[in-house]
Amino acid sequence: MVQVFGTLTKRLLDNAGKVICIELDTRMIEILNDRFKFYNNFNLINEDVLKVDLKDLINKEKCGDITSIKIVANLPYYITTPIIMKLLEERLDIESITVMVQKEVADRLVDSPGGKNSGAITYGVNYYTKPEKVIDVPNTSFMPAPEVNSSVIKLTVLDAPSVKVENEELLFKIIKLAFMQKRKTLLNGLTNGNLGSKEEIEEMLTNLNLDLKVRGEKLSLEDFAKMSDYWLKKLTK
Repeated sequence: MVQVFGTLTKRLLDNAGKVICIELDTRMIEILNDRFKFYNNFNLINEDVLKVDLKDLINKEKCGDITSIKIVANLPYYITTPIIMKLLEERLDIESITVMVQKEVADRLVDSPGGKNSGAITYGVNYYTKPEKVIDVPNTSFMPAPEVNSSVIKLTVLDAPSVKVENEELLFKIIKLAFMQKRKTLLNGLTNGNLGSKEEIEEMLTNLNLDLKVRGEKLSLEDFAKMSDYWLKKLTK
């Protein structure tokens, strides 16, 4: 069986005004440049996407004829979360992110906060975007077949975050602490994470009408936003 490289890139080039491809593997650079050398809407960057100044790159493109930018990729599964959070936290001027990731990770990314598959990343994704699963991709679709199944998901970037909060950094700190020890209650998780004393955390949860035995994974994004604003007010008194 002949292996064809750049299948996704080819489809994008045939349908998009311009495609900027970021590829770290130097072995692929020559292959892609050779295959797409006759496309005048193709630009290839040999770099680690985590090190690329995407905001500057996008701003330069928008100074030209480009008005709408979308990110499409088959992400390396071992760095899926860092890449997605980089794209979201940098507040890039983009419409959407469509990526193929490991199915187990996809189920967590597109779940609703408080859902059975939710994790800390779920809250981040739902804060910045409207997530949806496009299609599941069985491992038999690839040659050779990997051990895991995959899914394509689409994250439509919101014009404004889904909840209003005074301090985003504090919001995500609390979410991270809540999920660092998932089997523990939120009270113990935040206490062990040194957010405050057990008495202070108990007081906050009581004032916000939250069960002292609740686990972080059962809370909504709005619940975490309320905790963040409450704690910020406490810190600034």
